[in-house]
Amino acid sequence: MSHEYYRRGKNWFTAIGVLFCVMASIVIIQQLLVWGIDFFEEFLFNGEITNEKVSMAMLAFGLFMIALGFRKHEQKR
Repeated sequence: MSHEYYRRGKNWFTAIGVLFCVMASIVIIQQLLVWGIDFFEEFLFNGEITNEKVSMAMLAFGLFMIALGFRKHEQKR
């Protein structure tokens, strides 16, 4: 193999990010099916800590972890 070839290997940042996104999506879809869009928006924008806000934070954290996993790595020599 060439010394210029870079193999990503196993990246746990991306795996954790996908896991968080999937879990958050399941909760958001469940809340939308149970309560509907109007109640979901009401719970999302009220002053209390709700399941919807935690799910949105999980989704944002998951996307951040995925982005962190795709950053460029320099190969050690």
